[in-house]
Amino acid sequence: MDVSEKLMILADSAKYDVACTSSGSSRAGKRGALGSAVQGGICHSFSADGRCISLLKILLTNICVYDCKYCVNRRSNDVPRAIFTPREVAELTVNFYRRNYIEGLFLSSAVVKSPNHTMELIYEAIRIVRHEYAFNGYIHIKAIPGADRELIERVGYLVDRMSVNIEFPSAESLHRLAPDKNSESILKPMAQLKDGIKKSKDEIVLFKHAPRFVPGGQATQLIVGATPESDKRIVALAEGLYKKYSLKRVFYSAYVPVAAHHGLPERKPPLVREHRLYQADFLLRFYGFTAGEILKDQNPNLNLNMDPKCQWAIDNVHMFPVEVNTADYMTLLRVPGIGQRSAERIVEARRVGKLDFTNLKKMGIVLKRAKYFITCGGKMMYKMDMRPDLLEMRLSENKFSDNWEQLSLFDRGEERPALPLLSPKRRELAGPVAEPFLPGLLSINA
Repeated sequence: MDVSEKLMILADSAKYDVACTSSGSSRAGKRGALGSAVQGGICHSFSADGRCISLLKILLTNICVYDCKYCVNRRSNDVPRAIFTPREVAELTVNFYRRNYIEGLFLSSAVVKSPNHTMELIYEAIRIVRHEYAFNGYIHIKAIPGADRELIERVGYLVDRMSVNIEFPSAESLHRLAPDKNSESILKPMAQLKDGIKKSKDEIVLFKHAPRFVPGGQATQLIVGATPESDKRIVALAEGLYKKYSLKRVFYSAYVPVAAHHGLPERKPPLVREHRLYQADFLLRFYGFTAGEILKDQNPNLNLNMDPKCQWAIDNVHMFPVEVNTADYMTLLRVPGIGQRSAERIVEARRVGKLDFTNLKKMGIVLKRAKYFITCGGKMMYKMDMRPDLLEMRLSENKFSDNWEQLSLFDRGEERPALPLLSPKRRELAGPVAEPFLPGLLSINA
C-alpha cells in the first residue's frame, strides 16, 4: 500500500477527533526552521463533514487492539486498515507545509500492539519532524492512555498541545462502551500534563531558555449523544476539568453512528446540541458562570432553541433590567448581547459621560438581545413586558424539532480554569474560584 492510499484511509478515520482551534502557542519563527506556531497563526479550512480544521489531521494507524463499541476503528469492525511509519508522517507534514496546504499537524492514533508501542511510534514521528526537518510549526497530538509517564514527558517537550480523551461523561458509560479502557488510565496522564506544564512555567521564570512542556496546554474530547447523560452533567464535568486539570479546551463531538450496536442510538443527536454545549462552555471559561447557574436539576438539558446566556437571563428575569451607566463589569457580562470587549468598552466610555442606546449601538452591542435587559438613564429602549414567556418567544433563534437535522452542503445518505483565561482586570473583578465538582468519571484521585 502506497502513502497516498494510507493517507486516504487514515485521514478519513481521523475526522472523528476534534481539533478545531488556534494554536494557543507563542513560539515564533526562527532562522533555519520551517513554520511558526504564534497564537492565531493557524489557517482554518473545512472538512467534508462540515467541521473546521486547520491542520494535517491524520491517524498514525487505525489498527486497534481495543473493541470500543462506538468507534469505527474497533478491533471487530471490518474496515480497511493502514499504518504510517514515523518517517512517512514526518515527510507528509513537511511536504504539505511546503506546498502551503497546512500550517501544522494534528496526530492521533488507534492503539496498535500496546499503548507504549503506539506512543513510541508517535514520539519517533514527532522527533523526526522537529529535529531532522526542523519543523517549527504547530503540533497537536493525542496522548495514549496507559502509556508510561516517561514517554508522555518526552513527547510533551516536542509538541505544542496534547490531548487525553475522556470520551464519556461517566465511568459507567466508559465501562459499557469501551470495556478495554478505564478512567484511571485517562486521568493519570491528565494530571501529569497539568503538573508538567506548571513545572515548565516555573522553570522558564528562572531560566529563560528552559525547554517548554506542552506550551499550548492540554485539551480533551467528550462524545455527546451516545450515552444518556444530561447536558447538566456534561457541563458540570467540563467545569471540574477546567478547574482541576487546567485544561485549555474541552471539545464536544456529536455522536456519529458507525454501526448497529446494542445500547447505542441509531440516529445522530442534533448537531445544535453540540453547538449549545460550546456556548455553555464559553460561559464557564470567559463569563464567570458556574455549571449550577447554567443548568438546574429541573431543566437538565440546554434549550436547543436559545443561547444558554439568553435562557439564563430569562430564568433570572428578576435581576433585570440593569443600568449600563452604573452596573459593574461582571454584571454587564451576564447581559445577553454584551460580550467581554463590549463590557470593557462600556466601562471605559461611561467615565467620560452617560451612555445612551445610540452610543451602545456604535460600540457594537447586540441590541437585538440586549435591549430587553438594560436601561440607559433609567429608561428601556422600548416599553415592553418582561414576562418570561414573551421574552422566550422574542429571543428564540429557531423552532427546533427532533425531526430536523442541521443544514449541510453534503449528502447525509451515507453512512478553569476559567479565571486564568481572563485578563488581569477581568480576574480581579471575577472573584475567587470554587472547588471543582467532578461527577462520575472524575470522582477518583488522579
